[in-house]
Amino acid sequence: MIQLLFSLIFAEKALIVIFVFKTPLRKLVIIGLDRVKRGRGPIIVKTVAGTVFVVMMSTIYSVASIHTRWVDEGADITPTDQILLAQHLLEASLMGFSLFLAFMIDRLHHYIRELSLRRKTMEAVKKQNRAFEDGKSGASEEIKTLEGEASALRGKIRQLESELVEKAKEASRAEANAGALKKQSEGFLLEYDRLLEENQNLRSQLQSLDRKLSRSERKKVS
Repeated sequence: MIQLLFSLIFAEKALIVIFVFKTPLRKLVIIGLDRVKRGRGPIIVKTVAGTVFVVMMSTIYSVASIHTRWVDEGADITPTDQILLAQHLLEASLMGFSLFLAFMIDRLHHYIRELSLRRKTMEAVKKQNRAFEDGKSGASEEIKTLEGEASALRGKIRQLESELVEKAKEASRAEANAGALKKQSEGFLLEYDRLLEENQNLRSQLQSLDRKLSRSERKKVS
């Protein structure tokens, strides 16, 4: 029994040492404990721990009964009682220490798993932050490009507005020139009508003179 408990304690100490140092063997141990904790594994482990605890309490009770018999009876301690007392105390101590080490192994396994999950979560968050920063930088470059295009369009709009103002001035000047030309053409038409009327008058006068001359010539001939 004592040799078995010593072997169990040394095995538990070896597992704790493996947990302390980050080696490939620790990964294998963690995988093995993960498999033990699946299915009916936790029930078996709890049953074994409960059995060891009951045996430890029974051993402690035996130690207490031996001690009580010595105190009540006032008898001398025999070598057999001393050996039994020492053996029971050693067994109880080893069982209690083995249960304590088993509890430490369980907690170390739990904390290592939690730490690995936290690290994976942190790595995922860092990757998301990098992707976000890359997208942000790309978006900032795109924003800068759009701002450059917007400034170029504003410059074109200003240029077009200035050209539009110049064209409006030219159009107003052309309208003024067209108004002057229209007035000149109206004056020319009036002058043409006056000259045409004078021409007709002159023609009528010429025709009347021709008639008078033809009449006078006829009178001379007759």
